[in-house]
Amino acid sequence: MPSPDQLLTWLHHLAWLTFAGYWLWQWRSVKQAARTEPAWHRLLAYWLPLLFAASLLGPGDWYIGCPLHERILPKSLLLRGVGVALTFAGVALAIQARRMLGRNWSSEVQIKQDHELIQRGPYRFVRHPIYTGLLLAFFGTALKMGDWRGWLALAVVFASFWYKSRQEERFLLARFGTPYADYMKKTKALVPGVL
Repeated sequence: MPSPDQLLTWLHHLAWLTFAGYWLWQWRSVKQAARTEPAWHRLLAYWLPLLFAASLLGPGDWYIGCPLHERILPKSLLLRGVGVALTFAGVALAIQARRMLGRNWSSEVQIKQDHELIQRGPYRFVRHPIYTGLLLAFFGTALKMGDWRGWLALAVVFASFWYKSRQEERFLLARFGTPYADYMKKTKALVPGVL
C-alpha cells in the first residue's frame, strides 16, 4: 500500500500527464495560421523559459547541495495535498479554456484563418485563462515541492506568459480592433478583477 506522500506524488504526476495528453491530442485539430511571429522569437521568449522551468521541476536528486533545493516551506502533508489539489484545478481550468478556443488555439502567437474572438466560458472572467490555469498548476507544484526551485520555476513561467500575452494582445487588437479593445477594458488578463 502506498504511503500518503507517494499517493500525492502519483496524483501530481497524473495531473500533469492529463494536461500533456490532452494538449497533444488536441494539437491535431487547429486552423491554419494567417499570421505568426518569427520562430527565433518563439524559441527565445517562450520555449527556452518553459524548458528551463520544467528542468527546475525535475527530480530533487538533480539539485542536492544546491541552494535551489533548500526548503522554504515546512514539510507538511497538508501543504502537499493543497498543492496537488491546486495543480489539478489549474490543469482543469487550462483544459476547459483550451476546449473553448477549439480550432482557434495555437501554442505560439498567431492569428488563425477565420479566427474567432472567444468570450464565453472562462474567457468571460480573464482574457488568458489557459495561462491562468497553468500558473495555478505551477503554483500548486511549487507548494507541493516546498523548495526554492519550485518558486523560481513559477516566476519564470509567469514572466514568459506575461510577455506572451502582451504579444498576443497586439495581434488580437490588429485583427479584431474595437471589439477586442472593449473586451480588454472589461476583462482582466490573468486574475479576475486584479491583473
